[in-house]
Amino acid sequence: MSGSLPSVSVIIAARPDPDEVKAAAAARQFEYPPDKFEIIIARGRQPSVQRNAALKVARGDLVYFLDDDSVAPSGNLRRAAPAFADPQVQMLGGPNLCPPDAPELEQVFALVLASWLAFGPSRARYSKVGPTRASGEKELILCNLVARKSALLELGGFDESLYPNEENALMDALQRRGGRLIYDPEFFVYRRPRRTLKSFAKMLMTYGRGRAEQFRQLPTFGSALNFIPPLFCVYLLTLPVVCCITFAPGAEWLPAAYHLPLLAYCLAVFGQALALIPRGGFLRAMQAAPLIALSNILYGAGFWRGLFTRLRTDAAERASEVRLETLKPLG
Repeated sequence: MSGSLPSVSVIIAARPDPDEVKAAAAARQFEYPPDKFEIIIARGRQPSVQRNAALKVARGDLVYFLDDDSVAPSGNLRRAAPAFADPQVQMLGGPNLCPPDAPELEQVFALVLASWLAFGPSRARYSKVGPTRASGEKELILCNLVARKSALLELGGFDESLYPNEENALMDALQRRGGRLIYDPEFFVYRRPRRTLKSFAKMLMTYGRGRAEQFRQLPTFGSALNFIPPLFCVYLLTLPVVCCITFAPGAEWLPAAYHLPLLAYCLAVFGQALALIPRGGFLRAMQAAPLIALSNILYGAGFWRGLFTRLRTDAAERASEVRLETLKPLG
């Protein structure tokens, strides 16, 4: 039975400090033949550089990317492997879920991440959405992603000037070559959201910046949806200006009409909060409402920033900082 299973290299990007890596401890428990998988911890300060360094030495036919705080169930490798019997399948991934025992604030963050109004189709990265299906970069996330190693190497690995959207560009490239990407809602990991409101806000800004930098390098029609939050920010900034303008006789209705999109948006936020009650309960859903609006605003602000940031060019220097560690599975 084990002879028919593909070999797997579990690659975990971790910080340079020598602390224990939760993802590695869980990966050592995988229910998979010990001679068929290895665990590589890549320590450094730039995850795309770290993952590329590990990818070059990985021995597996498949690579399973985890963040250092992704806690994967023991059956994940067994669940993912059969999909790659189809040579067209290049990637398979699923959501990262908030652990049930996470603090209350993090449970609220998880509701926001899983809401359609805040994250659109990308909410599938944070909750189990729909059946197993062909998917794309809007739904898959690198903290829980299996890929065919040969395909990644043929494309040169991750673009090291992009972070945190290096995987999105790579997924687009795989699909342009005819590769299939699979989303499996039951192929999940547990991963805590940010611990504080400040770190959550910073994450939202970073996501927006990363998407804009990806668009600058690799524009696609699929990025059109990501322009809605930055345009919404422009609309909010122009509201006071329109209110202060004196309009010609007969056009006094224009300021009031200009407020209609804001009214519609507030109703949408309230409706989204009500829709979250079955998932998180009334109190958490009401707490999530202002954070949904904050998510749109901060993502939009980060997007505007990313349109003008300087892309990283120090990949070679950062590669020299990467330290690789290999762990043996238990068993």
